[in-house]
Amino acid sequence: MSLGAKIGLGALMLFVIMAVSCGGYLISTNNQCIEYEKRIEAQYKKNQNVYDSFWKTVKEVAQVPEMYAEDTKKLYKEVLSGRYGAGGSRAMWQWLKEQNPNLDASLYKNIQQAIEAGRIDFKLNQTVLLDMKAQYDMYRSKFPRSIFASIFGFPKVDLAKMDIVTSDETEKAFVTKKSGVIKLK
Repeated sequence: MSLGAKIGLGALMLFVIMAVSCGGYLISTNNQCIEYEKRIEAQYKKNQNVYDSFWKTVKEVAQVPEMYAEDTKKLYKEVLSGRYGAGGSRAMWQWLKEQNPNLDASLYKNIQQAIEAGRIDFKLNQTVLLDMKAQYDMYRSKFPRSIFASIFGFPKVDLAKMDIVTSDETEKAFVTKKSGVIKLK
């Protein structure tokens, strides 16, 4: 084999090796971008599930004190009616020490705990979503991957639609750069 043929064969082998390596890198970039997007979409759905569960729990737990108050009211009427009759006490002086039913404050504590637990769980899941989006953005932005990701059309999903849930108060504070005192009542 002549020297020119050896050089040509070596160049061809080098070209094939580079093409295979580049092709592998392209496939890897494509697959990794798809994986990021699928995981972000799944986390967004998980956030919706956590939020839905949180609100349902709060609404259900909040019904208990209301039911308890109604039952207490009925019981109180029955106790008084049973104790004094339909017309009530007609005594001039009442020397009885009465034990009246009380509304149990621990029921409100249960609502507060359900709210706090739900908020914490939701916040943690939103933080995971933010981290996933940041990792994907960094992955796509690094050279030379940014070129290939762009050629393949990534991101293929609208990442802005999968943003975290926030409040009007938070948005206003970040626009005005001012935050007021939280009014509890």
